[in-house]
Amino acid sequence: MRLELRDVSKAYEGSRRVAALENIDVTIESGEFVCIIGPSGCGKSTLLSIIAGLEMPTSGAVVASGNRILMFQDGALFPWLNVRENVEFGLRFLPMRGERTQRAMQLLKLVHLDGFAEARIHELSGGMRQRVSLARAIAVDPAVLLLDEPFGALDAMTRSILHTELQEIWAQTRKTIVFVTHNVREAVVLGDRVLVMSPRPGRIVAEHRIDLPRPRVIDSPPVSALARTIGEEVMAHA
Repeated sequence: MRLELRDVSKAYEGSRRVAALENIDVTIESGEFVCIIGPSGCGKSTLLSIIAGLEMPTSGAVVASGNRILMFQDGALFPWLNVRENVEFGLRFLPMRGERTQRAMQLLKLVHLDGFAEARIHELSGGMRQRVSLARAIAVDPAVLLLDEPFGALDAMTRSILHTELQEIWAQTRKTIVFVTHNVREAVVLGDRVLVMSPRPGRIVAEHRIDLPRPRVIDSPPVSALARTIGEEVMAHA
């Protein structure tokens, strides 16, 4: 699904007016993987919330068709449900329970957790929990998948494994993905494009097309070199 942000701005009114986003113009093509980076407080998460429809822009418009799912860093899984039931949760309106279970098991296989379908959430590692969250997000077949620093709290080894798995999942599903991160290397590993945001009010100040072959790994020399170039640009705008 094609996604367009047309001159999107966002300001919060309180004891004083705070401009969070200013004049965001972006087009994301169907099936594209776009990463957004920028300094803390630049409005990356606010932009995702606006794309998801959880917040309204002060001005401008988001033009999109189809459903959009936002996945947060903490995963927000339900501890009273097992792994399979968590994935099934968004499918509870399907008419047949057997159909929900079949769909959930297919997705757990996709994220390499089909052997943990009956496990409880507290029994899982952080990386496994994020796989469950990802399977649950994909279960409802969103047109756009929005990921807000989903791997930020994980250790480096687990994060690297999930980078590979997310690339595999994207290659199989060809979902349109918008991924927010503060890690420049992560953005280069995952994205078709990397958008750089300025400090508040957040604006898109640079765009980089990533033409490196996939699958990519975070410690490869080409990734490191390109990340260094983009990182210098982020710092120049900070």
